Amino acid sequence: MKISAAQIKPVKGDILKNIETHILLIETAVNKNVDLIIFPELSITGYEQELAERFSIQYDDPVLDIFQKMADENNISITVGMPTKSNDRLLISSIIFQHGKEREAYSKRNLFPTETAVFSKGDSFCQLEILQNKISLAICYDLSDPMHSQEAYRMGSNIYTASVLNSVNGIDDDLFKLSDIAVKYHMNVLMANFTGESGGYKCAGKSSVWSTDGSLLGQLNSEDEGILILNTNNGQVEKIYLQ
Repeated sequence: MKISAAQIKPVKGDILKNIETHILLIETAVNKNVDLIIFPELSITGYEQELAERFSIQYDDPVLDIFQKMADENNISITVGMPTKSNDRLLISSIIFQHGKEREAYSKRNLFPTETAVFSKGDSFCQLEILQNKISLAICYDLSDPMHSQEAYRMGSNIYTASVLNSVNGIDDDLFKLSDIAVKYHMNVLMANFTGESGGYKCAGKSSVWSTDGSLLGQLNSEDEGILILNTNNGQVEKIYLQ
């Protein structure tokens, strides 16, 4: 299986422009026969709490139909980040598109303290099954809750993915936590982060992937948009940057 972390430089609140960047990175992944591509937290809008209510959607909103089309036409699974509404609750969600399936949503279960005044917690756990692999999805602060990765292990996941906004000041702590999850539960771990600026943070980039023994297999730089691809069959990693 090939799994990819997408690293983007979001344009604040510009949904159409950000979708264009997503399409370019998905096309790059398709050309490399990637099976699953993961985008950062709130990747479609950028991590902009003050805009979240205004730009929130129902998870099945047609503005995201292009991703279902790409999933169906290219047999690739895609997760993108978007604020969603459900029963008057505002959620930080990963919208999931898979070939021949109805889209799904996973909503962040563990909120950072600064998020609690704006967002509600999600309720469910999310595990995808692709090519006999079980992949658990985490959104940023989820990875700081030991119960989240423990549940992934109990559910039989062999891959753990984290869609994040990580700043230059917070990146090192989360890199350590993700490496620890990999070695503790013997999983491949993948993290997709922003570069540039979003939500008042200088984003760190450095989207990364770890082996099942916790060693860092590959990492993108701190400035450029691109994808990081892991072949789980042989542990090989490829980095591709947008020109």
